[in-house]
Amino acid sequence: MKQRGFTLLEVLVATLIMAIAVTGLLSSLSTSLRNGARLTAYDSATMRARQKMDELLAATQLPKGARMEGGWDSYAAAEVPIRWRAVVSDFDRQPAAVAGAPYLQRIQLDILWTEGGQQRTFSLEGYRTGGAVPEPMPGVAP
Repeated sequence: MKQRGFTLLEVLVATLIMAIAVTGLLSSLSTSLRNGARLTAYDSATMRARQKMDELLAATQLPKGARMEGGWDSYAAAEVPIRWRAVVSDFDRQPAAVAGAPYLQRIQLDILWTEGGQQRTFSLEGYRTGGAVPEPMPGVAP
């Protein structure tokens, strides 16, 4: 008489193989979700950095050499607060520039946020032209 069906050992081996496969799938799914969340934070920071750099490039009365700081509040529950720091400096300016002579100004923008207990940051640089303002000569009142 021939018996049909699986033995207990065959069922246990098949269950073990399925458990290993499901564990691997869940692990890779978890990693993918973490990477997606990290990329979303980078994307949000990048968009806000471009917006801030455009604002800084368009502003004409920024203090040179002084550090400016600010930030954005998180708009959604998944987002983290993002901060920025910027410094405007002369990049290509002749010491004895004539009034109105063009030169380059450099804007250094740093974007900072905390994710998973680690400080994340990236930097942008922008350049714009400016007109030289004559510096007062020593001993001469403006």
